[in-house]
Amino acid sequence: MTRQRTTSGKLHMSRRVFMEISEACAPHVQRQVMFYREPLQPEQIVAYALYRWATGESYDNSTSSFSMGRTSGVRAVRDVTAAILRVYGEKISWPTGVRKEVVLRAFMDKGFPNCHGVVDCTHIYVDKPANAPSENYFDRKHRFSVIVQVVVDLDLRILDVFVGYPGSCHDIRVIQLSSLLRCAEERLLFRGPPVTLPRGVTTNGYILGDNGYPPSEWVMVLYGGINQHPDEERFDTKQKVARGAVGRAFRRLKGMWRLFLRTHKTNLDSLPQQFTAVCILHNILLDAGIEFDENLLWEVDANGVRRRVDLGIHRPPQPVSMLTSTREAHALRNALVERMKHV
Repeated sequence: MTRQRTTSGKLHMSRRVFMEISEACAPHVQRQVMFYREPLQPEQIVAYALYRWATGESYDNSTSSFSMGRTSGVRAVRDVTAAILRVYGEKISWPTGVRKEVVLRAFMDKGFPNCHGVVDCTHIYVDKPANAPSENYFDRKHRFSVIVQVVVDLDLRILDVFVGYPGSCHDIRVIQLSSLLRCAEERLLFRGPPVTLPRGVTTNGYILGDNGYPPSEWVMVLYGGINQHPDEERFDTKQKVARGAVGRAFRRLKGMWRLFLRTHKTNLDSLPQQFTAVCILHNILLDAGIEFDENLLWEVDANGVRRRVDLGIHRPPQPVSMLTSTREAHALRNALVERMKHV
């Protein structure tokens, strides 16, 4: 119990929230992790896993705080990951009911009626993969990484997460491989009555993305370019403001769970599950009203210089060609521009 109190500050949550998570996971956490031949309590095992994710310490370093060997530490993280996914899996989902109305209203107030979220990618930096082609994981910043794609709402809640593709993949490829494209094409992504916009354009729903994504009737991107018409400039400004939610979500997520902020040695098979578990914790803490400390976004480098952390967000080197966009995509964006002129 003393050990838990000494680490609670590093878990960035109140004792009440920690105990709720611990008690919910307890029935699913195996107790064979040993501490001087005595089984550790589920509360201690959960604290260990959360501590590792929050601090980014290696299994070897964090053993000094929990008196667990490396093998026991790996097992603890595996068990807690599985427990969180099993107990709280519904915490990452597209909103329904009252919550959906709140999300849609927030986007409409920003100028985007029937918008359901904002999509973007971030990179998790990892050591050179031992059993995988290293060139696949070598990204544009010349670092080894794995890509994470998330969709968030304006309250920074994660609605969808897709983890695991090598860092060399383009955002287009990631979204094509994720379930988003399939669900959108099968009309399963956005449910509910369509909304009618100016010029008779209707939309069942869409998300906002940067110019690294192909323009479509369900991913609304910027006009971009220079010497823009004022209407296009207004649209781009509003789109960037709304899309800022995903950057804030990444800052909170990686700032609180620093293992995924730093380069670390990882098991590529378990990384997607661990990161998804952290996304679930992110949503739990938002629901609990846990504030984010902006100081977590700063660190002191090896030269003693204080600097902002690298969130692993790679802006597209150049916009995707508008030649790939559909007539429906153009019509929807033009209708949104027309609407913005009158609100």
